[in-house]
Amino acid sequence: MMSDSLKEEIAKELGFYDKVEKDGWGGITTRDAGNMVKRAIQMAEEQMMKDQQ
Repeated sequence: MMSDSLKEEIAKELGFYDKVEKDGWGGITTRDAGNMVKRAIQMAEEQMMKDQQ
């Protein structure tokens, strides 16, 4: 489960945080939600790589 701050950070990075502010998390598209999950996974993988070095 992602923290609210991480979700907000990713939504801002992906460019749909304005939708979240206006309509809440229920207002985002399934594509946006999927892109958030992909980005969170990517961030976790990058962190794991840094931790291994």
